[in-house]
Amino acid sequence: MVGKTEPWACVTCPKSHCSRVEAVQNSGLLSPGPQPRGEQASWLTQGSLVPCRNHGDSDEQTARPQCPGERLRQRGEKGQAPGGMGWAGLHLTGSPLQLLEALAQLREDRQVRVLLFRSAVKGVFCAGADLKEREQMSEAEVEVFVQRLRGMMTEIAAFPAPTIAALDGFALGGGLELALACDLRVAASTAVMGLIETTRGLLPGAGGTQRLPRCLGVALAKELIFTGRRLSGTQAQVLGLVNHAVAQNEEGNAAYHRARALAQEILPQAPIAVRLSKVAIDRGMEVDIASGMAIEGICYAQNIPTQDRLEGMAAFREKRPPKFVGK
Repeated sequence: MVGKTEPWACVTCPKSHCSRVEAVQNSGLLSPGPQPRGEQASWLTQGSLVPCRNHGDSDEQTARPQCPGERLRQRGEKGQAPGGMGWAGLHLTGSPLQLLEALAQLREDRQVRVLLFRSAVKGVFCAGADLKEREQMSEAEVEVFVQRLRGMMTEIAAFPAPTIAALDGFALGGGLELALACDLRVAASTAVMGLIETTRGLLPGAGGTQRLPRCLGVALAKELIFTGRRLSGTQAQVLGLVNHAVAQNEEGNAAYHRARALAQEILPQAPIAVRLSKVAIDRGMEVDIASGMAIEGICYAQNIPTQDRLEGMAAFREKRPPKFVGK
């Protein structure tokens, strides 16, 4: 059973992916609370924190976290979100493998209803790969590195609950690919994003060539990838690349707050129905319409015997808000 104060999981990025993940559970949006000034991004998961230090230079000469195998230390916060919803925060840094492990743990937690991705580095969601580090790799090492990133994006895309990326700054190359792997994207109007790999003699290798055309259409995706064009958050919203664009605030976290508000809209809905809707949409988009209808029918049939479906009808009949429990 879920108590009034629940743990949330944050998984922040390694060297080339500085984002943070938050698990939003059925008791409410679980917030990490304020972050210490100057603290860099980290992989976060339930339990512990390893502080990150700056690592090299990115394309934009922005701070990039380094996650050495340091001694773990713990930091947590607890409190009440609006409406009496409980929240608590514990931070951990590490490697992409730790992100995959955290995602695996969260995937099995049926209390997780929404996953938020954000960055702990002000002005940067994820500035892409560390090209200086990449330059030192052999061809074989580069291939393995990119395959792992591609696999990580696939795991994010396959997460059963809705995922939201909060882009409060640069989201370039792999950073935009990470955002594209999420179901929904919210950006600050001043955020800068793009698949810029062709400007560096590369091409998108972590899902960008596949997810961008599925998001925007083939012709527009080709134009953006061929030119390596960068878009503002406002431009991205016009094109449909992000769901919402908001004016940035002084704290530099306007997109995160808008993402939280969006998550709060999802939280009260029946979680099984939401998850099955995601399956129907994602799988249906890969097949013809007749096959898609069959997938929808299978998903609908799975939802019929749930307690939540009966609760929804009872709440409607009794003219009260439904209380969905995910069963």
